[in-house]
Amino acid sequence: MADPIYVEIYIHGLLDDLWQKTQQPALHQRWDLRFSSIDYLPRPDPSAPQRFRYRTHIGFGLAISGEGETTATRAGPNGRRTSALTFWSHHPFSLIERGSGYWQYTPTEAGIRFVTRYDYKVRFGAAGRVLDQLLFRPLMGWATAWSFDRLRLWIERGVAPEDWLAYALRTGDVRLVPRVRRCRRQPGGAT
Repeated sequence: MADPIYVEIYIHGLLDDLWQKTQQPALHQRWDLRFSSIDYLPRPDPSAPQRFRYRTHIGFGLAISGEGETTATRAGPNGRRTSALTFWSHHPFSLIERGSGYWQYTPTEAGIRFVTRYDYKVRFGAAGRVLDQLLFRPLMGWATAWSFDRLRLWIERGVAPEDWLAYALRTGDVRLVPRVRRCRRQPGGAT
């Protein structure tokens, strides 16, 4: 079984600013390379989980769509915040069938430690698992790490995510080979 994707970065900025840029769909879709659009779905019952729809353009006029919901949001006594979610896609071209993960925001002296860990189940049987291991999962890890760097530059230096590539080419102040760490599973399948 594949290891979950785990990415972390330290961001020097205000926790409320980071929270806003990650929790508001219109801001989130600007910095996250994995999504072309994210929209909240109507929530008649405010106590129900917030559902959302996402879409990713994959080229050649094709887009993959899916849905998800926020399953929990917690704030700890030390300022740490955690946001958990599940996601799924019924799109016939989506390799991802269903998944879950979290974002964790921990204030430290070195900045806000922003972490994500997520995993998903693939479709298309053995062929899907091979494609995931060899290509898709590494690509998702790198896209997550590059997205985190775009977010870091937006918060720390005011570089709009849309200007990230131009900024990178002009200044070299970008992590061109972002660090994606493997999150090894514990014995018995727990992570």
